[in-house]
Amino acid sequence: MNGKASVSKELNAKHIKKLEGLLKLPENKGCADCQSKAPRWASVNLGIFICMQCSGIHRSLGVHISQVRSTTLDTWLPEQVTFMQSLGNEKSNRYWEAELPPNYDRSRIESFIRTKYEEKRWVSKGETNTNKSKKTKSSIPQHVRSHSLDESSFAKFIQQCAPHPTRPRGVSLDMKNHKTNLIPPKGEYETSMKTSNGSEDVYNQFSQQDDDPNLLPARWATFD
Repeated sequence: MNGKASVSKELNAKHIKKLEGLLKLPENKGCADCQSKAPRWASVNLGIFICMQCSGIHRSLGVHISQVRSTTLDTWLPEQVTFMQSLGNEKSNRYWEAELPPNYDRSRIESFIRTKYEEKRWVSKGETNTNKSKKTKSSIPQHVRSHSLDESSFAKFIQQCAPHPTRPRGVSLDMKNHKTNLIPPKGEYETSMKTSNGSEDVYNQFSQQDDDPNLLPARWATFD
């Protein structure tokens, strides 16, 4: 069952009101990436508020990195609102921009966002998103980068499409049941095929077949 279907209009109205309150906090009045004023969008798994321009870039990253929602148009789940309350732009950027140089040029915003979240270039040294021995206030919880439903389904699809081991090819049915007349029965030309020293004269064998048309198999008919 879709979790959003269980959210009533009244409950969703309360969620939107809570989000409006979060957007009034000083640390959330600017976009978490480009710092433009009055953001109205959010990444629910990163816990940040972003502007409309940056929300489009976040969508292009894929839901396994950023899951974008409107703070006014979309239906929110209670746990999503709670997560946004626990983080926000300031706490989140303590992690993602821990090593960002002061006054860094953000004019190429798409490149900045991809470097920030895909490459994780400015994440605190020695830390990763998926393996932390200790959690601090500046770190993002492990579940923040959980895989999406689409990614899990695709992994199962790859396993189903994995090639099966190839069985060795045996002799075909036609070749197995085909009786060839290319080699005469053993002993038929035994006398004529032997030389004086007892060895088989292969040349004479094929010469005799070529000289006698009656020995040629019917299957050797030529094409006109």
